[in-house]
Amino acid sequence: MIIVITGPTGVGKTKLSISLAKKYNAEIINGDAIQVYKGLDIGSAKVTNEEKEGIVHHLFDIKDVWEDYSIFDYQKDCRNLIEDITARGKNVIIVGGTGLYIKSALYDYTLSKEEVIDNEYDGIETNELYDRLKSLDKDIDIDRFNRRRIIRALNYYLTFNKSIKDNNSGNKLLYDSIFIGLTTDRDNLYDRINKRVDIMIDAGLLKEVKSFYDKDMRYKPLLGGIGYKELFSYYDGNITLEEAIELIKRNSRRYAKRQYTFFKHQFDIKWFDVNFEDFNKTINEVCSYIDNKES
Repeated sequence: MIIVITGPTGVGKTKLSISLAKKYNAEIINGDAIQVYKGLDIGSAKVTNEEKEGIVHHLFDIKDVWEDYSIFDYQKDCRNLIEDITARGKNVIIVGGTGLYIKSALYDYTLSKEEVIDNEYDGIETNELYDRLKSLDKDIDIDRFNRRRIIRALNYYLTFNKSIKDNNSGNKLLYDSIFIGLTTDRDNLYDRINKRVDIMIDAGLLKEVKSFYDKDMRYKPLLGGIGYKELFSYYDGNITLEEAIELIKRNSRRYAKRQYTFFKHQFDIKWFDVNFEDFNKTINEVCSYIDNKES
């Protein structure tokens, strides 16, 4: 059995994953793109050793920030782990908020190594990449400001000589999986995100980011990850600390909104409204749902 726990930041995914791993004899696989990197702990809300409570965790802290790690790599690594864990008679829990990573691992999502490499486009403006893509694939409908999607679509066309919109892979679920989504109303979510950022600042996020900034480590996870890119801009002198913190909160809220959109359209998810006053009630509701699905 594979249980997927997803949802936006701050809703209790880590806490739920530990409880379910204990109950269902499972090991946990990371489903967050930033948490694969060593040292990006506070800003990514990475599970701590204390929080793990002895449960085996995979695909956390497996790369340095200067190393490339793509969706292609994640798909391969996650599927290998699924085979290994289940072969040992244990269940799998994938927890995280990077929907495309999770989908690539569990669905017939066809990728090639060439399709996901994007370092050859360093130094080329996003608008120029968009124009290059449109010159090849005139009818594609894509956000002209989404650099990652543009690069993927461009590489797909150059690799397969056809539009990525003609790629029908990714719709068939390959594993027996149960999708759990944690949610709360928007006002409460946004309030929790704002408070969570303040907690991260108090916990030492500035020091965490400064340790990379002082070494001039301007790599993709740091320049693209929420909480890191804003503080890099602050240390560059482009914005004040107050502005950086407000940007982290705003970008986190916007990311949560995009996450919901992806999850609701891509996965058959059972959503649970989190009881933050008594989280055990949420755990029991989730367990009851899983038990009914498995019976």
